[in-house]
Amino acid sequence: MPLQIAISESIGSVSGQWTEAPEARHGLLLAHGAGAGMHHVFMDQLAELLAQRNVTTLRYQFPYMEKGSRRPDYPNVLKATIRAAWTLATTSQPQLRWFAGGKSMGGRISSACAAEGHLPDLAGLVFFGFPLHPAGKPGTERAAHLDQVSVPMLYLQGTRDRLAELSLITTVTGALPTATMHVVDGADHGFKVLKRSGRTEQDVMIELADTAASWIAQ
Repeated sequence: MPLQIAISESIGSVSGQWTEAPEARHGLLLAHGAGAGMHHVFMDQLAELLAQRNVTTLRYQFPYMEKGSRRPDYPNVLKATIRAAWTLATTSQPQLRWFAGGKSMGGRISSACAAEGHLPDLAGLVFFGFPLHPAGKPGTERAAHLDQVSVPMLYLQGTRDRLAELSLITTVTGALPTATMHVVDGADHGFKVLKRSGRTEQDVMIELADTAASWIAQ
């Protein structure tokens, strides 16, 4: 079900999309990545698969994507959008236990909001490919705030992810007492796998949904 999410007078509003699970006990505020919006096939499939596993999702656009721009908004605008979407989700369906996160940048900025205490009653964070560093430039600076996150965190990371070298992301998550790591064998940052792997993209999507929904339920 589509809707509009008001952010502020200066920023305006953005589109949102509910994908509701009839027997849901949990909800996931699901943010898109830097290069594609909430209706990208990955986001559509993930939301549907999670709904089949009793997790309701609320997706939303960031303002730059709503305007058709390719340049992400400044962090303060991204965070304001997440806070507004969080308020709408948790007040619209307060009976659900709410998690936040998303694909790549969306998950990373959600974790920054959590570290700053802007997501009250947050049950946990789910990252579908945490972008630890730019492609070809290994580093851990983007993880500096994660030790300030007190809620449980689930990292779903592909072994071929060029934005999160596996040894680095494993070291980062291993030092976080609330982090759980799930490695998706053969997947890149978009969770695509090579044909020679013997697996399809649908196989990977099911793995992501199964893992996330099981972890959320725990």
